[in-house]
Parts: sequence; C-alpha cells; structure tokens
Amino acid sequence: MKVTFISNYINHHQIPFSNACHELWGEDYHFIQTLPMEQERIDMGWSEEGRKLPYVCCLYEEEQRCRELIMESDVLLAGWSDREDLVQERLNADKLTIRISERLYREGQWKVISPRGLVHKYKEHIRYRKSPAYLLCAGAYVPSDFHIIHAYPGKMFKWGYFPETRYYGEEQLKEMKYADGQTHIVWAGRFIPLKHPEYMISLAKNLMEDYRIHIHMVGSGEMEEELKQLAAEQKVMDGITFYGFQTPEKVRSIMEKCHIHIFTSNYLEGWGAVVNEAMNSGCAEVANVQAGAVPYLIQHKKNGMVYPDGSYEKMEQAVRYLLENPAKREEMGRQAYRTITELWNAKHAARELARMIEGLEAGEAEPALEGPLSPAPVITPGRMYDWVMENGRQ
Repeated sequence: MKVTFISNYINHHQIPFSNACHELWGEDYHFIQTLPMEQERIDMGWSEEGRKLPYVCCLYEEEQRCRELIMESDVLLAGWSDREDLVQERLNADKLTIRISERLYREGQWKVISPRGLVHKYKEHIRYRKSPAYLLCAGAYVPSDFHIIHAYPGKMFKWGYFPETRYYGEEQLKEMKYADGQTHIVWAGRFIPLKHPEYMISLAKNLMEDYRIHIHMVGSGEMEEELKQLAAEQKVMDGITFYGFQTPEKVRSIMEKCHIHIFTSNYLEGWGAVVNEAMNSGCAEVANVQAGAVPYLIQHKKNGMVYPDGSYEKMEQAVRYLLENPAKREEMGRQAYRTITELWNAKHAARELARMIEGLEAGEAEPALEGPLSPAPVITPGRMYDWVMENGRQ
C-alpha cells in the first residue's frame, strides 16, 4: 500500500502522525512538502528539521519525483498545499483521494453566496461528489461548511491535528504539577486579536483578590507590549509570567506543571493544537466552543469546560468553578489526559486511517465508532454550543 500526504510543510503538529504512518507503511509512505516554512513560524520556535525525515520530499527540489508519487500512490492524503493543480490531476484520473481540510467559511457562511467563490468550490470539491474522494474534517465546523455546498455527501469524517503524545503514570501526572498552594493557569499562543490574550489580564485582575493563582503567558506577537502595559496598569504583573516564544518542548514542560489551560481563540481558529497538548499534560481545559478542536475533544464537565460565543464572562465563570472545585478539576485533568492517550493521538488516527483505506479498497469501509474517522455530524455554527451541551464528544 503506497500512501502519500501532500501539504504546505511538515511541522511538529504533523510529524507524529507521519511517523505513525511511516511505521505502518514503511518506505511506501511519503510526505510531500510544497513550500519552505515561513520565517514567522521559525521565529516562533518551529523547527525545519522535519524536512530531513526519510519520508519527506520537497516539491520545490524534486518536482518530477513528487508528481510521480502523487499519481502512482494507492491513496493521496491532500492537505492545503498551494498546488491544487496536482491534486486535481489525480482526482481527474479517478484515483482514491482523501482531503484534509479546515473550514471554508471561517468568517461566516454568508460568503457561500459569492458566485466567484462557488465556481472555485465547484472546481475543487463539488464536481467530485461521485468520485472516490473523501473528506477528513479538521474541526467540528468543517462538515457544515462543506454540506452547504453539497460536497462529499456521506463521505465526511472527524479528523484533527495530532501533536506528540506523551505518556505518564497517574501518580507521575499528579506529581508534575506545582504544589505551592497556588493554582497555576497557562495560556499559550501568538498574542494576536483572534486569540484574545487580553482576557487573561482581565482574569488576573478579577480573580487574584479571591484566589491564589498564577498565570503563565507563553508566546509573543503584536499585542505583547499592550498586554504588559495593561497588566502593569491593573497591578497584576506579580501574578503573571510572560515567557515570550518558546520551543514546543518548553511549552509542553510549562503545561505539565500547570493545573488549568485556557483557550480563548475565536471562530477564526481552525483547530487549536495547544488544546491537544494541554489535555495530554493533564490540564483541566477551559475553551471557547468557537474553535474547531473544542467540540471534538471536550465533553463539558467531564474532561474540561466549554463556554459559548467567545464570552469572557462565561469563561471566567468556568475558571471560578474549577478553582472552587479542586477535586473535580483534578478529575477533569485526568480525563483530558485519557482522551488524548486513548483516542485523539497520532498512532490511533493512523491505525484507523489504515483500516478505513483497506475498507474503501474492498468496498466495505466502516467508520470508527468515535474519535478520528468516525462520522462527522453536520452542526450549524449557531447550534454548536447547544450540541456540545446536549451530546458532548461522540
């Protein structure tokens, strides 16, 4: 079985999955990188070492070899690559192709009315409705976006990103956490408006008088000086540590010590791999339901807390609940860890993908019961919070 994955570049969020695929298919697995990594990502601590992995081929260095892999593989996994022409060449040849996609309409599904946009979507997706083309939905809002353009009917499955999964014993998981009498809260990401890092300054101001907390802000970006100034004005600098950009390994080491992870990104966040990482680190998660990963990964009050519509007030209420119920907070952290180690991890996803591919080739594919490769329900964005409250992760 020859399997090829084409995407813009390989990074620490994709390497564990590709390594798992390489373990399954050996020399028959390849990852095609179509673009060099942007300098911004490198400055954030992302490494380019991935391109040196034995299964990685760079399109801009070996175009002929990459073209042959795309056409000759039994299966093509097609992420965003900026080379749609290569994917369509394979689709036009009626060869099994599995797309991996985030949202089409992050800024609102009203954009579906654009005639120019519909022509584009017809060319890439709609005309292949009856072809051997399937969709892995990297985010809970993806199925609704594709459903409204009538693409991939009955052929959409849950998917996501699968950062490194670490395994700990239950006592080890507990012993890693700070034990200084404070509750440690971590926020990680770029300091940009869509991620709402300013919420953490407000949280510090509103909670520090009532609770012993410390907030760890990991990252940097255009809002950094504004945030530091705001923290100084609110007189909460002593309760916040600003780390700047850190390597993925350092980010994980900070998460491992903290009790709560807060994810405040809005609807423009396609997935949010820091949620995977924090849950794997045994943090109780408080997350905005608008981000793509949240409805797939979190069951409210079981392995984390979900709040609606980017509401600061609801987010603060969730954090207060965890601060006032430490036993429940610890249990949510344990359940979060199990969610990642038992279900939403690279090895499990690769095995389910292999099983699905074998079924497709035999004409009798059965989706997974839950997690990666399970059927992706079509939930309209406005109904997502209610759906999570009613159904949780299924």
